[in-house]
Amino acid sequence: MSSNHKNTHTFHIPVMGLAYTIDSPIRLAHYGIDSVISITDDELIEKMRAFYSTKFKIPYQEITTKIEDFRAKRITHYLDMVDSIVKEKFENFKAELIESKAALENYIAILPNQSEIKMGLQQFIDDGFAMKDNIKHFIEEHLSPGAIDVNIMTKVDKDNFIKNDQLPVEYNDAHAALRGFAHSKLTSSVVLSAGMNPRLYSYIEQFQDFFPDENGVLKKRIILKVSDFRSALIQGNFLAKKGLWVSEYRIESGLNCGGHAFATDGLLLGPILEEFKQKKEQLITSAKELMVKALQQKQLPVPEKTLDFKITAQGGVGTAEEHEFLLENYNLDSVGWGSPFLLVPEATSVDAETRALLAKSKEDDFYLSHISPLGVPFNTVKGTSNEFLKQKRIDENKAGSSCPKKLLALGKEYDPQGMCTASKKYQDIKLEELDAKKDALSTTDYNKAHTKITEKSCLCVGLANASYLENNIKIKGQDQGIVICPGPNLAYFDHEVSLSDMVRHIYGNANVIINQNRPHVFINELKLYVDYLKQDLENVADVTAAQIKKWQLFKTNLLEGVAYYQDLFSKTPYFKNMQASIQNQLLNYSDILKNVNIPTLELV
Repeated sequence: MSSNHKNTHTFHIPVMGLAYTIDSPIRLAHYGIDSVISITDDELIEKMRAFYSTKFKIPYQEITTKIEDFRAKRITHYLDMVDSIVKEKFENFKAELIESKAALENYIAILPNQSEIKMGLQQFIDDGFAMKDNIKHFIEEHLSPGAIDVNIMTKVDKDNFIKNDQLPVEYNDAHAALRGFAHSKLTSSVVLSAGMNPRLYSYIEQFQDFFPDENGVLKKRIILKVSDFRSALIQGNFLAKKGLWVSEYRIESGLNCGGHAFATDGLLLGPILEEFKQKKEQLITSAKELMVKALQQKQLPVPEKTLDFKITAQGGVGTAEEHEFLLENYNLDSVGWGSPFLLVPEATSVDAETRALLAKSKEDDFYLSHISPLGVPFNTVKGTSNEFLKQKRIDENKAGSSCPKKLLALGKEYDPQGMCTASKKYQDIKLEELDAKKDALSTTDYNKAHTKITEKSCLCVGLANASYLENNIKIKGQDQGIVICPGPNLAYFDHEVSLSDMVRHIYGNANVIINQNRPHVFINELKLYVDYLKQDLENVADVTAAQIKKWQLFKTNLLEGVAYYQDLFSKTPYFKNMQASIQNQLLNYSDILKNVNIPTLELV
């Protein structure tokens, strides 16, 4: 796929959990839909390679943990296999479109309404589906499979050891994952999320595929998932100084998203997108100058034209009007739709029981939890099997996980090789420490501290199990059940949906939301931020000057965001039937915020 590849669709499916999009490209890339595979869990990846090798009759030889650099090799082999399967499915799909009028009509139905491809294909139907050679030529010219992108959470970069000897840094988890992708035959992007890891970013320089060739084409591209403009500028320039180009900034709502929620300082999605729109040229120009200088120093080819550059957004989008509004108003290249696809069996890997739980869950069931061992708030849903099993162990005084994968064993407090806060080993130590000072604590404080220790879930196993259950792959070891991480927007989707219906819903040609009282995506996010601020004010024990300053900035940014929205919604041609309701909700939140009291430090 060349760097001037034009996307078939105006949406993409972001990474979800460890397993939920682990094979999404195999399921839907032939339709031209981009999706993202997590390459964090090499054990899951190896099991999926074995599974698909059997399914598609591909020769398979296991890459065991005894093989040198097994983690990177497992990832490379899996990605190469996915690439081969997608290419084969795409060729078969094109052949089907040329031969079958019904297949072609079904495909046309899921294309964006204004798409040139849709209009071109529709013309062949209108002309009687007779000119097979012309159809074939058009399809060869215009269709391409969706991207097989990969995701690395930059902070999940555990040191690795053989016995007590620490391996060099390139064998750290995220470094090995990056190498696995870099060595694959894919032409696609790595999505780097969860903030900056300078050591990992510097390691990208080791791989030629990330630099432009003589024709200005990048074989491997970099996508940065960011939550504000400043972070994008800093990270983009850091990479540009190494001759590396960021092909896409993927802006995600801080709170109205699935998985880990990295709250901004009260900056809302609308104002953030506005800043990117206004300062897009600044991002391009500053990075381009730095990149050109670095490429010249490295004596590498310098592209004549500016390389491809995209700005996309995701987090809580739920209607065709919101989708179109974001694309048009902020000049976005694509909008991410994540959590709703958890209800689409053709798109994501989820076991039947968990899908049923997601379908029946209402607004109050989705919540921001503290179950992640990373210590970052984590969006999840009530009633998962993991929640039940974890509580059962706590009740039996057996709190904690056996921690078989150790992907999040990042804390060095008790073990130089790292320990996960969800592990039994860690929780036993912490509970013992807590019991030693039990007499000095009130029952309430003791219970609160006990919960804080034991509420962590084993994400490494819990986020992978759904794929094993769906595909009847044997699960070994302690039963962790399922952890799933949908965004709160999923509350408004209440049944299993076909891929065709979901895609047509995105483009306004079907409607899969029964609940007509769903607030606008921007209002939903605003509510989440107001609740977050109020809870933060309630839960902090020691108030410091720095904390007060942070709260004041948070409140100011939220009020400025509300004012921006009041102006935006009074001018936009979109959401006419919601205008009065939106303005009332904005006024309401403005009043709530004005009444939020930020404490002041009394001068002694």
